[in-house]
Amino acid sequence: QVHLVESGGGLVQPGGSLRLSCTASGDNFPIETMGWYRQAPGKERELVAEIDRRGGANYLDSVKGRFTVSRDNAKRTVALQMNTLKPDDTAVYYCRAARPGVWPGGFLDLWGQGTLVTVSS
Repeated sequence: QVHLVESGGGLVQPGGSLRLSCTASGDNFPIETMGWYRQAPGKERELVAEIDRRGGANYLDSVKGRFTVSRDNAKRTVALQMNTLKPDDTAVYYCRAARPGVWPGGFLDLWGQGTLVTVSS
């Protein structure tokens, strides 16, 4: 059974930086997509950034140029480097790992427990 463990949230001033990390443990089958979502109070959860095994990445428009997603397939980790943070980035950030059913190991759609990022002066 795969588990996701996140770290790196906290309080930062506007314009500051934070780095989130997420590690998948459990089975050793490849994971197709790893990424980060966020949910602010009173809002729906939204995709922030995701990256596939080949390194192809997608970003939420509002974070392009400020956030960078990366992964290490061997270590089964995904990271989100967040720069020039804004108060609107305040949210609980969730790691996600996904794998189609036809892949070795079978279907996977797993979420981490969430880590709070607060951007405030």
